[in-house]
Amino acid sequence: MEIAAFFFFFVLLLVHCLMASSAVAVRTNITTDQSALLALKDHITEDPHKILASNWSTSTSVCNWIGIICGAKHHRVTTLNLAHMGLSGTIAPQVGNLTFLSHLSFRNNNFHGSLPNELAALRRLENVSFGLNVFSGVLPSWLGFLPKLQELYAYTNSFEGSIPESLGNISSLKVLHLSENNLSGVIPKSLGNCTSLEIIHLDDNKFTGEVPLEIAALQNLTEVTLANNSLTNHIPDAIFNSSKIELISLYMNQLSGYLPLSVGNWLPNLKVLYLWGNELEGTIPSSISNASMLTELEFGANNFFGSIPNTLGNLRHLERLNLVSNYLTRDSSTLELSFISSLANCKNLTTIVLGDNPLNGTLPISLGNFSNSLVEFVMFNCNLKGSIPTGIANLSNLMALHLEENELVGSIPTTVGGMRKIQGLYLQHNRLQGSIPNSICHLRNLAELFLNHNQFLGPIPTCWGSFSKLQKLYLNSNKLTSIPPSFWSLTEILQINLSSNSLSGHLSLDIGNWEHVTEMDLSWNKLSGDIHAIRGLCSLVNLSLAHNKFQGPIPQSFGMLISMENLDLSDNYFSGEIPKSLTKLKCLKYFNVSFNRLQGEIPFGGAIAQSSASSFTGNQALCGPPQLKVPPCETSNVGQSTTTIIVRYILPTMIAIILALFLIFALMKRRTRDAKQKSQEDLLPLATWRRITYLELEQATDGFSESNLVGKGSFGSVYRGTLSDGTSVAVKVFNLNIEGGFKSFEAECDVLGCIRHRNLVKIISSCSSVDFKALVLEYMPKGSLEKWLYSHNYFLDMIERLNVMIDVASSLEYLHHGCPLPVAHCDLKPSNILLNKDMVALVSDFGISKFLGNEDSMTQTMTLATIGYMAPEYGSRGIISTRGDVYSYGILLMETFTRKNPTDEMFSEEMSLKVWVKQSLPLSVIEVIDANLLKRGEENLNAKLDCMLSIMQLAMSCSIEAPEERDYNGEAHASAKLAGSLRRSFSCNKANLPAGIVDICRIDCSSYVVP
Repeated sequence: MEIAAFFFFFVLLLVHCLMASSAVAVRTNITTDQSALLALKDHITEDPHKILASNWSTSTSVCNWIGIICGAKHHRVTTLNLAHMGLSGTIAPQVGNLTFLSHLSFRNNNFHGSLPNELAALRRLENVSFGLNVFSGVLPSWLGFLPKLQELYAYTNSFEGSIPESLGNISSLKVLHLSENNLSGVIPKSLGNCTSLEIIHLDDNKFTGEVPLEIAALQNLTEVTLANNSLTNHIPDAIFNSSKIELISLYMNQLSGYLPLSVGNWLPNLKVLYLWGNELEGTIPSSISNASMLTELEFGANNFFGSIPNTLGNLRHLERLNLVSNYLTRDSSTLELSFISSLANCKNLTTIVLGDNPLNGTLPISLGNFSNSLVEFVMFNCNLKGSIPTGIANLSNLMALHLEENELVGSIPTTVGGMRKIQGLYLQHNRLQGSIPNSICHLRNLAELFLNHNQFLGPIPTCWGSFSKLQKLYLNSNKLTSIPPSFWSLTEILQINLSSNSLSGHLSLDIGNWEHVTEMDLSWNKLSGDIHAIRGLCSLVNLSLAHNKFQGPIPQSFGMLISMENLDLSDNYFSGEIPKSLTKLKCLKYFNVSFNRLQGEIPFGGAIAQSSASSFTGNQALCGPPQLKVPPCETSNVGQSTTTIIVRYILPTMIAIILALFLIFALMKRRTRDAKQKSQEDLLPLATWRRITYLELEQATDGFSESNLVGKGSFGSVYRGTLSDGTSVAVKVFNLNIEGGFKSFEAECDVLGCIRHRNLVKIISSCSSVDFKALVLEYMPKGSLEKWLYSHNYFLDMIERLNVMIDVASSLEYLHHGCPLPVAHCDLKPSNILLNKDMVALVSDFGISKFLGNEDSMTQTMTLATIGYMAPEYGSRGIISTRGDVYSYGILLMETFTRKNPTDEMFSEEMSLKVWVKQSLPLSVIEVIDANLLKRGEENLNAKLDCMLSIMQLAMSCSIEAPEERDYNGEAHASAKLAGSLRRSFSCNKANLPAGIVDICRIDCSSYVVP
């Protein structure tokens, strides 16, 4: 019994020890995982939403941390998901210690650097996502030695080099997504060993060579996208024999050869086939219609020839058909394009693009039988004959109709008014004739109307004044006779061309309502009368009134058209002198006033001085320099006699006076020289407006994806996007569901359409409909000043902050003093100061800005600016003036160099940012300046302190409570103002200046004269 009892006790003791040992092991493993995750947290330099900072704490269990999932049995971390958190940093090598990890996601952040080799230890990984980051380097070969890997996402990064051959070792791999990188070389044939592969996306890289047969033959493939590379040779037939495949995208390569005659016979599940932008040839096999599930078929920009199969009408699910830019023809048995009739069976069709093919036929009467789903119909340059079918009016949801550059005859059907949703109607370069039907006035959504180069006659319809959304109108090269008074109410017009008609009458004063117009060509008509003062056309870039019968003087107000680049007034009856105000048009490149009745001296300056002699020929009474081939300007005999006396007797005295004056004014001239040069450089030419549709914006931003969201404001959101031509843009979408959203859109359009300066954000285009309004702006890759001030992994040194504030001051100088009507920005703050790739600061967000009558004028508003930055008179009484911007600039100066937000929690009713800074002046300025800029004991500390003291004193002058005092003491209307303040603080002694200050201030210190 004793032995048995002892044995039983021994067994219990052993079990207890084993359990204790197991518990210690578990704790050790959890500690290992916790250490690895904390190391990862230390490698993260930016956590904007404070997710990890507030949650990943040793006070709670690892398994309760955000983004972490632990296994039920072993209590080890199995999932690490940091997707969509806005994090920046690198991957810590210690992540390789999470050996039980099966799911790993860093998707849609700003992680950078290469992938650590230590991750090769994660042998249990099944799903890995590095997508939508800025990782670089090569794809490591160890990825091919993760035996359980099923999904690998590494798209939209900067990976380079070739795809590792070792990836072919993973028989379990189902998804390989490496799109949008810089990968190159050939696509490895070893991927054909991944027999489980279902999705392979390698588009938007730099791959060369052929499409591997081994990949094309994979039987489980559902999606293969190899688009936008440099692949050559034939497409393997095997890719068209997959019963499971749903998406084939091979566009924008150099693929050649023919499509197999049986191309659609073995593709029962194919939905999308993109082959456009290659070098394919031959006929389009009629068997393609056997791929009955097709929704999108794009063969455009190839070398296909022969007739378009009538069997395409069997594709009952087809939504988009694109065969543009080939050599396709019609069936020779009939002149009518019968394949179009067959497409009427495709009830889901939204887009038909057949342009740039020699079809040589007529549009069928059945064109109107398409379903209401059709949105876009494109058949330009197809040698179309006959007339436009009247049944086209049945296409009630059509938004764009392209029939330009054909041989259409007859008139525009009166039924055209049934297309109520159409936004773009393109009928130019045909042989259409007759009058323009009044029924076209029902097209209230028209944004672009092109009827040029036809044979239309008679008056422009009176009802066209109802086109409230029309932006582009081209009626040139017709036989139109008159312009109705209502025509001048097209307030949204951007481009208008009425040239080469027989228009008569006078220009209405209401032409000043066209404040957004950039192009206006009225040449080669019979327009007459005086041109009265033209105001409001501040966006006008090109104006031609040539070959008309205008008379009277050239208006002085032409000198206010600050964006003008090309001005042609030739072959009219203008008289009087050429206005000297035209020399102020700094953007002017072409000027022509030939064959008029002008007289007097040609003003010398600006683009006029660069014009050729042909710009002034045919004016009998003009005089000027000999290079313009006009007579010299004569002086009277009395003048000559006086000149002789002066030369003979007074010249020595004049020389002495001139020398004295030179000594007095030399410094002043040198002071302003660089400032003037910078001013000329700062005025930029008007950006070229382009038509951008909602569909283009949707595609550019991936459907306004959250991944492309770069910021939100009071009235909308801003998305990063890439247009089809590769242009990076910022798309500002206004929230029309909140009060003020619509007014904010209008305000920004009004202001951005009239201002151009190197330090103001540039507008590229706008997109406006009843329920959608957006601005397309230049994209600022470096983000906002707010990010650089308050994000831990961004930093601006003293010189860089000076540069930013000088740029902001330059923009205010232009808004307040350089525009025909002064502009008050009203919302100056760090989030509205954006930095471009060269770290030049640009002021943005003009949603509550106001035009003022003159520099000293004021207005009132109920719209509130941002708390902390708005001037006292704005917040209490809603009074707006340029002095309010000066106040905001002062607060912004303080914030930039103290790195303290005016609404920081340390500031209460008794203490504000301004009071805090004021209390530090002049002896304790170091106490308020950002500690990262000034450190006790550093070299040049005293000089830097003087610099900061000067800046803070300028900031205090700008933010004086009384606006009338603020205007004199703190006007921030030129970069030289800030630079000069620094000069005085250093007593113009270059030896005392910190390195770089002299260059940053852009003014030679020795030439600076204190005013």
